[in-house]
Amino acid sequence: MTDPLLPKTPPAVAVDPRWPAVLWLVRHGESAGNVALAAAEAAGAPTIEITGREVDVPLSTRGEKQARALGHWFAQRPETERPSIVMTSPYARAHRTGALALESLAPTRPLVHVVDERLRERELGILDRLTRHGIRARYPDEVARRAQLGKLYYRPPGGESWCDVILRLRSLLDHIQLRFRDERVLLVSHQAVVLCFRYLLEEMSESQLMTIDGERELANCSLTTYVAQQDHETHRLVLTGYNDVGHLEEEGAPVTVAPDTGTPALEPERP
Repeated sequence: MTDPLLPKTPPAVAVDPRWPAVLWLVRHGESAGNVALAAAEAAGAPTIEITGREVDVPLSTRGEKQARALGHWFAQRPETERPSIVMTSPYARAHRTGALALESLAPTRPLVHVVDERLRERELGILDRLTRHGIRARYPDEVARRAQLGKLYYRPPGGESWCDVILRLRSLLDHIQLRFRDERVLLVSHQAVVLCFRYLLEEMSESQLMTIDGERELANCSLTTYVAQQDHETHRLVLTGYNDVGHLEEEGAPVTVAPDTGTPALEPERP
C-alpha cells in the first residue's frame, strides 16, 4: 500500500528540445571597411578612409563572391542540412551576405529572413574609424584604460564593451529558443558577436574566451556550427566546427582574414 504522505514520483515525460536542431554562426563577407582598414594600417595612417555610417559599409567584390559561395555550398546539401531560418545583423555587410546566400539556396519552401538589431556590430564610440596609430596618438588614456580593464570589460566612450554585446545576445538566445526550436538557424553577424556567442553557448570563462580570440582572426564568411544533442535530461548545443572555410575553398571563393573596422586598434599585433 502506498503511503499517501510520501511524495509521488512524477510521470516520465519527454525532454522538450528548446534549441534549434542546428545553429550556424557566420561572419559577414569581406567588407569595404576591411579593405580600407588594411590599407590604412599598411600606410601607418591614423584614420580609415571610408565614408558614411558604419551600418552602411558594403561588401567588397570578394565579399560578394564569398556570400554567393556560402549559399551555393548550402544548396548542394540535402534539404535537411540547409538553413530553414536566416537571421542577420541590420548592418549592410551582414544583411547583404545573408541575402546573397539566400539567392543561391533556392529552397523548396520560402525561408524566413529575420533582421535583428541585437546581431549588430560592437559599437566603438570615439574609437570608430581609427587605426592603432590613430588611437594611440589621440587617446593614450584609453589605451591605458583598456590595458587595465581587459578586452571583455573595456567600454570605449560612446561605445560598447564585449559584456554589453553579451547582454544583448542573452536576450536574443531567449528569443531563438522561444521562436525557432528544432529549426536549422543561420545567423549572419560580425566577428565579436560570433565570439560572444561562443562565450554564452559554451559557458566560457573570461580567460577561455580571450585565449580563443587571441589564437586567430575569424575569417570572412567562415562557419561556426552547433548541433543540438540530448544527454539524459539536458538538451544543449554542441560545437562541431569553428571558423571553417572549407565551403569557400570547395566553391573556389577567396578566403580573407581581416579584423572588422576599428576593432584591432587597441590590440597587439598577432603573430
